[in-house]
Amino acid sequence: MNPDIFEWIGYAASVFIVSSFLVNKIKFIRIINMIGCLCFVVYGTYFQFWPVVIPNAILVFIQLYFLVFKDNKVKG
Repeated sequence: MNPDIFEWIGYAASVFIVSSFLVNKIKFIRIINMIGCLCFVVYGTYFQFWPVVIPNAILVFIQLYFLVFKDNKVKG
């Protein structure tokens, strides 16, 4: 595939990560941040930037964990 596509995926990842700081609701923060992390995983995997892939892959699982198991519980 064209490396330019993956470069744009990297830019999109940055936009998602920064955008996640502009949202107030934790569920949306997690979703937007997870999309950014997934983009960074794709970007880093293509270019074999393992220091980018590893932490972002871990963050995807952390965000999924909180979205599925923690954020859905009633607080009280």
